[in-house]
Amino acid sequence: MPSQNPSPDHVLSLRPITPEDEDFLRQLYASTREDELAPLDWNEDQKQAFLTMQFEAQHKFYLEQFSQAEFNVILLNGEPVGRLYTDLRPDEIRIIDIALLTAYRRQGIGSIYLNDVLAQARAAGLAVRIHVEHYNPAMSVYKRLGFQKIGDNGVYFLMEWLPDSQ
Repeated sequence: MPSQNPSPDHVLSLRPITPEDEDFLRQLYASTREDELAPLDWNEDQKQAFLTMQFEAQHKFYLEQFSQAEFNVILLNGEPVGRLYTDLRPDEIRIIDIALLTAYRRQGIGSIYLNDVLAQARAAGLAVRIHVEHYNPAMSVYKRLGFQKIGDNGVYFLMEWLPDSQ
């Protein structure tokens, strides 16, 4: 449960993903790739086929590689607006993915959930780590929260937050 809500009229909550969420999760994934696909000379059918293939590969990978993780849908007033996938490990909390539909970005919702993960990590004395694409607009949020770059694989930075860094 988030430590705060964006406004008094808005209630944020999490719930585990279900098979019925797949259409929403596919739509959410597509929203995270809009800017990347915009300059391509593909028609809408080609873009949708690509996005479906990429979503299905990512979704399968996450479920197989992080079998003990929490896969949650972020709800605003009971409606799905994002996802938060986390994996509690012996030495860290790994944020596998956090994403919001375009209309709900830059409203503080992601920061609320990131702060909740950091509070959980602080209480347990654990690091928090996440892979972030080099040009992800949320990079400034991670830096503001105290994440530091500790690795670079060419596409993603591995970012780390330590409980004693705050």
